[in-house]
Amino acid sequence: MGATMNETPRHSSYNKRQAEHYGWTPEWFGVQDYEDELTAAVKGFQRENGLKVDGYVGPSTYRRMWTQRESEGDFVPDPGLEPGERFIVHNGRAVEIHWPKVVLWTEGKKRQATTYGDRSGRPDRKPTMFMTHWDVCLSSASCFSVLEKRDLSVHFGICNDGYVHQWLDTQHVAYHAGRLNVCSIGVEVSSAHSLKYQSWYERKGFGKRPIWKDVQVHGKTLSPFLGFYDEQLDALAALWEAVSHATGIPLQLPETETTVDPAVQDRSFSGFCNHFHATTRKIDAAGMDNDLVLTKALLIRQRR
Repeated sequence: MGATMNETPRHSSYNKRQAEHYGWTPEWFGVQDYEDELTAAVKGFQRENGLKVDGYVGPSTYRRMWTQRESEGDFVPDPGLEPGERFIVHNGRAVEIHWPKVVLWTEGKKRQATTYGDRSGRPDRKPTMFMTHWDVCLSSASCFSVLEKRDLSVHFGICNDGYVHQWLDTQHVAYHAGRLNVCSIGVEVSSAHSLKYQSWYERKGFGKRPIWKDVQVHGKTLSPFLGFYDEQLDALAALWEAVSHATGIPLQLPETETTVDPAVQDRSFSGFCNHFHATTRKIDAAGMDNDLVLTKALLIRQRR
């Protein structure tokens, strides 16, 4: 069914503002204007992608459509740097990471995230949490572009090939976790999430992604979705250890495994968490074996 007369002006006005800000057009959804046809087309797209069906092109709908359009176009992978002795940066200091694939914001495509709390030249800000997100994009480069358009930022991205991309010195505040920004560091691990993109990963030479099934979060069971490659989890473990070494964030996990943790919410928790630990509005990165990543990180710590 199309939009009702009462909802059409609301949808039209909202979607026009979003389109102007993010740079999309009704043609992305196969229609020509912002009226009833667009609302109906957006609802159809949302229904097909398991999103809230409301006809509004909000952040989640925009990101999913961005990913779909990228999957239908040409893909040019970022050129990686030669693996070797690498480091991450905290407060201008090089910190050794036991992982050979790292690209800083000063290297490669020189992608630098916007900071919402510049702490240059100041004492260490002493973050207490590290938060893991999934990006629902086809690559870290795509994730960076989406975040930039949405006026968001994050410190790290981990791409399909296991490269860790540092986009912002961890001394600075990134806009990735709402009220927890000031006390946290964040990473977006790349995965388009929907099973319909499995063939894309195979065609582009990355191989089949693991499919995570029967994942519980906030008391609900998620439909099967594309998980993280083993190499991405190994990279994440190395990143956890390096960030812990640089900042003093302890290598420990929240007490809750599949839902919000009150200590994360009230900022009394110190350690490594997922975004769903902070709010029921988020489900990332549900299904990730945090215990496995922590074990790998602790083994790396023993070798430091």
